[in-house]
Amino acid sequence: MIKNRVLILDDEPGSRLGVRTYLETLGYDIDEADTLAGAVAHLRTQVPDLALVDYALPDGTALDLLTHIKQQGIDVPVIVLTGHGSIELAVTAVKEGAEQFLTKPVELASLALVIERVIEHQQNSRRVMATHSRQAPAEDGIFSGRSPAVRALAHDAQAAAACDVPILIEGETGTGKGLLARWIHSASNRAKESFVDLNCAGLPRELLESELFGYEKGAFTGAMSSKPGLVEAAHRGTMFLDEIGDTDLAVQPKLLKIVEEKRFRRLGDIGERRVDVRFVAASNKSLTELVDQGQFREDLFYRINTLVLRLPPLRHRKEDIPHLVQQLLHRLGREIGRPIPRVEPEALDALAAHPWPGNIRELRNVLERAMLVATSPTLRALDLRLNTSVRKASAPAVDTLKEVEWHHIQRVLQEEKGSVARASKRLGIPRSSLYQKLKLRDARGPSAA
Repeated sequence: MIKNRVLILDDEPGSRLGVRTYLETLGYDIDEADTLAGAVAHLRTQVPDLALVDYALPDGTALDLLTHIKQQGIDVPVIVLTGHGSIELAVTAVKEGAEQFLTKPVELASLALVIERVIEHQQNSRRVMATHSRQAPAEDGIFSGRSPAVRALAHDAQAAAACDVPILIEGETGTGKGLLARWIHSASNRAKESFVDLNCAGLPRELLESELFGYEKGAFTGAMSSKPGLVEAAHRGTMFLDEIGDTDLAVQPKLLKIVEEKRFRRLGDIGERRVDVRFVAASNKSLTELVDQGQFREDLFYRINTLVLRLPPLRHRKEDIPHLVQQLLHRLGREIGRPIPRVEPEALDALAAHPWPGNIRELRNVLERAMLVATSPTLRALDLRLNTSVRKASAPAVDTLKEVEWHHIQRVLQEEKGSVARASKRLGIPRSSLYQKLKLRDARGPSAA
């Protein structure tokens, strides 16, 4: 169970001791500061779940701290306590960002209740802002079926959810790496906190750094105010780094530091900050090959692969396809408002024979298209349009323009049942030219380029 952390800012040691002792009995972790400067220094290294602040301080007031928090973009709720309260002061404090304004003396049990409600509200707000929640990834076929590969994955995923170490998910495009990451988060002890994801592919270094770590006002042209990064939004929760193999080499040392030490710096900042985040990374490339090629840091690789989950491609679990089809059709029926069709045995055979280079994502797209174009309540093999949607698995590798041309000619001839006249018309070339190409190919042999 992750404990919530409260910062108590009060210049009276006796007051701090009494509140600290009581809150610790309720399971809170407590930090203390007796000056505004001390609180500011603390917030630069670790953001608590709540700050409990006495209004009058030796070097300023709670309003000064609220102004600092707003300017720095620090995501922490503040409860202000004062022995000399007034309606005007309370209104001002709330306008400046205070969650609650309480007058001393305050009963500790009532204070604890307010703290609990404020933290709960803050965490709910963070989840709404940061989480694109789909808490049922199993519906998309990750654990659907009874194939040995899927059973092994389900077992390993349960083990991953039960621990808090960094995880690396490997798998081809479309196998559901992001969905598995969400499932792990929802099944972990961080499930009530934020799940924040970032696709590292294609992002230039500067944009990736600012998205991850945030920036300070004036850090670069256009930085008109401070902005927290995604790692701060993921505090207490899970940070999913998709396609981590595409991360710029210059950013990788900073990733290593935050994964290893949970410390980072915003762009333009000189002080380090601390977060409590569980990292899950994914890649459709072989990170070991990228390490060998010098494109991925070896130390970062070994830090993120404490536990490795490998998603099997759909072609390695074809016995699961009938179950996946039914599951996806039911989901698609709800989404697009169509009745769930029956699937002909010939259509299931065609689906089982397909190579599925796009894996479950491709299967879903094929079924959605078939539901939209089908003219009867039964899906036929023809409705799937597999012959035009993807490349056949048996098609030979193509390396040259001549090979592309030759395979196209072969296919057209086959479809026209060997008729050179009809094939030449479809190809848009004279019949004599097609005869010449066929003779040239025969003269060179079947392996000619």
